[in-house]
Amino acid sequence: MTVRKNQAALTADEKKRFVAAVLELKRSGRYDDFVRTHNEFIMSDTDNGERTGHRSPSFLPWHRRFLLDFEEALQSVDSSVALPYWDWSTDRTVRASLWAPDFLGGTGRSTDGRVMDGPFAASTGNWPINVRVDGRTFLRRSLGTSVRELPTRAEVESVLSMATYDMAPYNSSSDGFRNHLEGWRGVNLHNRVHVWVGGQMATGVSPNDPVFWLHHAYVDKLWAEWQRRHPDSAYVPAGGTPDVVDLNDTMKPWNTVRPADLLDHTPHYTFDA
Repeated sequence: MTVRKNQAALTADEKKRFVAAVLELKRSGRYDDFVRTHNEFIMSDTDNGERTGHRSPSFLPWHRRFLLDFEEALQSVDSSVALPYWDWSTDRTVRASLWAPDFLGGTGRSTDGRVMDGPFAASTGNWPINVRVDGRTFLRRSLGTSVRELPTRAEVESVLSMATYDMAPYNSSSDGFRNHLEGWRGVNLHNRVHVWVGGQMATGVSPNDPVFWLHHAYVDKLWAEWQRRHPDSAYVPAGGTPDVVDLNDTMKPWNTVRPADLLDHTPHYTFDA
């Protein structure tokens, strides 16, 4: 059984193996396929039209499947690798261990955001940005520049306390747990973290930054925690809702996977705590 660990608890060997597997997916071209897929859905998901990966109830099951696909790709390189998660409510500074040179590297330089250290810095030659929104071919970050503070534990708790999964109109204006976690309403959890990291993470090609996977692994963990706290609160909508993925509808791009298939993560992985 795959166990997803807090990145702060990873051993040196676990960090090394994770980085090596990510770099191999990049070298083979498989990594950029994930970037491409995410950007396609960012661009096509709209409040007043079809929405699958974002701004909708299926935000959480869609990303759960997306992360599972990526984790399986990593494990095809090294079967010992699991996706770590970044608890940004605890590891809230630019000095947190995930930004060290032995793991993801740190923030970008002030002139152009270019990451200068770690295995994904342009100087290594191993991390060209091929699926991009502009001409810059290097990984960019600006930690804590566009928004100063990452979400606090109290803010996380305030969202976990919401008993309703989602509600009409099932878009970025909705009330309920999903939209407050996604960050279009209220204290803004998920979206704020993307903006705090900055660089590619603040765009549709956010998976260009490997921290994307650690961020979303924690968002997924928060969904699992919410499910434990609210066992009688179901995924909605259950059926007949235009432009939205209902409980038993299939989700693009898989077309065989339903939200109903992804409500329980435990057949696939567990968390260390």
